[in-house]
Amino acid sequence: AIYVEIDATVATVVLNRPEKLNALGLPQWIRVGELMAELHDEDAIRCVVVRGADERAFSAGADIAGFEKHRNTEAQVRAYGKVIDTSLTAIRNCRHPVIAAIQGVCVGGGLELSSACDIRLCGASSRFGVPINRLGLTMSYAEAATLKDIAGTAGALEILLGGDVFDAKRAFKLGLVSQVTADEDLLETAYS
Repeated sequence: AIYVEIDATVATVVLNRPEKLNALGLPQWIRVGELMAELHDEDAIRCVVVRGADERAFSAGADIAGFEKHRNTEAQVRAYGKVIDTSLTAIRNCRHPVIAAIQGVCVGGGLELSSACDIRLCGASSRFGVPINRLGLTMSYAEAATLKDIAGTAGALEILLGGDVFDAKRAFKLGLVSQVTADEDLLETAYS
């Protein structure tokens, strides 16, 4: 569901659940943290790119199908949150620059994951948001802090309380991405 490709000094972490728009369940969050810790220790690596398997989605966020099994009690919710925090910290602490190459949908947990990256680029048709209020969910402090760090307090509150899904232009204005490219140029731009 998540794998790494290495080309010379560039590692690519591929979110590979296209049938679920690369939704992240507990096993995927664990794997992201493990891979980022492994890549951190690789001396030959100079850069890490994180992207979805295809142009439809970077990540559609949480895989809610696994909530009954992994997020059904208070203890499970706390443990799940700790896993996400560990993985986001592994991304932020990676000694190599981490670039999010965002194509398509980037919402919820996908936006949290991209927000932990050093540089975020997206294609013009990408869509962003955190519509957790529609699901009756909350975001942990660690997850919200990642979003607040790049969008500021006002921007993070707008995203979280509004629950809207918005376009790449709005994401750029909020600071969620540093560059918007034509969809067909995104990967070339990210790798360059």
